[in-house]
Amino acid sequence: MNHISAIKRLIEGEQLGAVVTVVEGVGAGQKAVVDYERGVIAGALRPGIEDAVLEDAAELMEREQSRTLTYGELSVFIETIAPQPLMMIFGAGHNAQPLTTMAKQLGFKVVVGDARPMWATEDRFPDADEVIVGWPDAVFERVPLDRRTYVVLLSHDARFEDPVFGEVRGKPIRYLGAIGSRRTHRARLERLAAEGWTQEELDSIYGPVGLDIGAETPAEMAVSILAEIIQARYGAGSGLSLRGESGRVHKQRGVEEGTA
Repeated sequence: MNHISAIKRLIEGEQLGAVVTVVEGVGAGQKAVVDYERGVIAGALRPGIEDAVLEDAAELMEREQSRTLTYGELSVFIETIAPQPLMMIFGAGHNAQPLTTMAKQLGFKVVVGDARPMWATEDRFPDADEVIVGWPDAVFERVPLDRRTYVVLLSHDARFEDPVFGEVRGKPIRYLGAIGSRRTHRARLERLAAEGWTQEELDSIYGPVGLDIGAETPAEMAVSILAEIIQARYGAGSGLSLRGESGRVHKQRGVEEGTA
């Protein structure tokens, strides 16, 4: 398979992958296409650095980032090819409206689900890719879950949110956040623990959802939630103010730019 066909297959199949290109040193211009699940699917990596490049590429793909890294006298550009992320919003209240619009602006495909037909309408969510009237099981029947899925619960009703937890448990979703006060979240965790959720599973829930920026309005809450989602998506950032910080503005974790 040639490089162009391999890249096209990744994009059309919505598969996570990367294009690895030697940009400086012996063999400059040499390329390889890497599938996150299957490894190299086109071209070849330079002998002697294959394992290191694949390890770094896997980490960068996981974080949907691209970097130029140095391996001895070779400089290699690893460009991630990531499918469009999917945001599933449960609860079609006022808080969901600005979140839908802003998520679309950030490149998410957005699905809004709610069992209340007077709330879950296309008129109220013109920016959503799909608005589904129904309980969570009906929504999940139409939308598959995978590692590009971000789930946000904006309903304060346990009858509506508990089925969502049951559906996503054990699935490889990227993010699971739930709105509510600290008291509401404690009660939520107690219910899930009683159903057998492990501490690790409970700790994976972002709740109360969002970063603490003093948000009050629905639009401000959307900014708070999306800031947390961006941080979870790329696996970097402290969530603290950049003012007064020294060094790189966007600090990286794991793979360091320029070295390997």
